[in-house]
Amino acid sequence: MKKQFVSTYFGTVLLLFCLLFQMNPVLAQNKVSDAQTQERLQAIRHMLEQGKPNANRWWYGWLIGYSAATIGQGAVYLTSEDKETRQDMALGAATTFLGAMGQLIAPMVPGTASDRLAQFSENTLEERSNKLLKAEELLRECALQEKVGRSWKTHAITGAVNLSSGLIVWLGFKRSFWEGVGNFALNTVITEAQIWSQPTRAVEDYDNYRNTHQSGEKLGAQKFAPSWSVVLSPGRVGISILF
Repeated sequence: MKKQFVSTYFGTVLLLFCLLFQMNPVLAQNKVSDAQTQERLQAIRHMLEQGKPNANRWWYGWLIGYSAATIGQGAVYLTSEDKETRQDMALGAATTFLGAMGQLIAPMVPGTASDRLAQFSENTLEERSNKLLKAEELLRECALQEKVGRSWKTHAITGAVNLSSGLIVWLGFKRSFWEGVGNFALNTVITEAQIWSQPTRAVEDYDNYRNTHQSGEKLGAQKFAPSWSVVLSPGRVGISILF
């Protein structure tokens, strides 16, 4: 009996020793020195700053374009006496208004990420470690938004709006079938141009960061529940929605 107990005891100790031996390399790999933390922070800071100009140009450009089109078509609607012209302008203003609202509801995270990161201090080792976690989170958020911006979901949503607009022209306004097709085609060209002109630098930057530092999750590696947050920055207020 005593012999069996001793055998079991040593077997348990040996098993625990083996498990600890296997875990040590993992713990060592996850531990990041202060020098590495600062290096990674600088790398992400540079990525976010480099991606900011194009992101803002895209966001403001399409917001201004949609807003100007809405105002212009609304003015023509109010001043024109031709029934078909008024119908076209009313429908056009409605669709461009939706486009402008889409920009406001989903502001470009890459356009504000560097400013948001700068708000975190890095005077101590703990602050730098926490800031690195936030920096990685922001870089991933930027990449995820850009990836979603060109996903099939975005094409499907804009396609549904464009199809509805074409059907309104054809069936609602009782125009010809080809006038409805023309309306659908024109709106599709505009929305596809918006989608394909969206910057995707953050996607490449995030992949490069992961490959270089072996840190961060792969985009699309897990399912995310819809989330929203209010984005505040100089000259901009918006709601960011990720799904």
